[in-house]
Amino acid sequence: MIRRLLFALAATAAIPAILGAPAPAAAATTARTIQMDHISVEIIGTGSPVILIPGLSSPRAVWDGVAPDLAKGHRVYLVQVNGFAGEDPRGNLEPGILDGVVADLHALLAREKLQGAAVVGHSLGGLLGLLWAKAHPGDLAKLMVVDALPFAASIFLPDPTLAAIEPNAAAMRDTMVRGHGKPANEAAVTGTANALARKPESRVKVAAWMRAADARVSGAAMYADLTTDLRADMAGIATPITLVYPWSDQVPLARADALYRGEYAKAPHMTFVPIGDAAHFVMLDQPEAFRAVLTAFLAC
Repeated sequence: MIRRLLFALAATAAIPAILGAPAPAAAATTARTIQMDHISVEIIGTGSPVILIPGLSSPRAVWDGVAPDLAKGHRVYLVQVNGFAGEDPRGNLEPGILDGVVADLHALLAREKLQGAAVVGHSLGGLLGLLWAKAHPGDLAKLMVVDALPFAASIFLPDPTLAAIEPNAAAMRDTMVRGHGKPANEAAVTGTANALARKPESRVKVAAWMRAADARVSGAAMYADLTTDLRADMAGIATPITLVYPWSDQVPLARADALYRGEYAKAPHMTFVPIGDAAHFVMLDQPEAFRAVLTAFLAC
């Protein structure tokens, strides 16, 4: 079972994040882009800063449903991990991808002279937000985590250990890397997209994004995600965290509550926000509900 579930997760990343180039987010003002070693950042709008970090194999276009409105009252920083959306991997072909992204995010704040930014991260982006808050607690005023856990292996195993998950994660990473430059497995693309989103139009977007991600970067990021365990660190993360998580007929609310509330129980400043009739890509499946939650998060 664990190997089958890991394969589904790996497919999300391994499949060489868009059919062609990503559609640029509509903006209230002309965008400018900063290129860094591990990420690129598109900046739109004016006002208080909001930093949006997408997930595994996902482009910044995952935020297209909220970015234009946000840009009317915020300076929006749309992060994209190098190697996703068909972009040059740059430094992400070297070891230490998550630490590299966090270092770039910290440097971004210094470069832009930002203090106390609001940060929103989906999936891998949520884990990156937690790592960032742990490493540089003064950088973040608040953090919204969208469907991510302190230890992703908790999805697959009760009370998981690194020893239990690492061999499977390594095998998946190696398989993914070997697939670089080869045609995508369309059955895996479709199956994974269907598992990660509920609406047909959401699934089309997710499948398209998966096809364009560099398998080498996605494999390394997937492995790092699965083998990063922050459970023991949660009590020391003082940044206020809003956790948005999905539930549906396939994952009932009681089951979702038990998992997410249990995993974040030690974090001192938590707000839990479930969104129904949604899968992993909450912002695609339930755009209006997600927009309302994001608006409330930024207003408080």
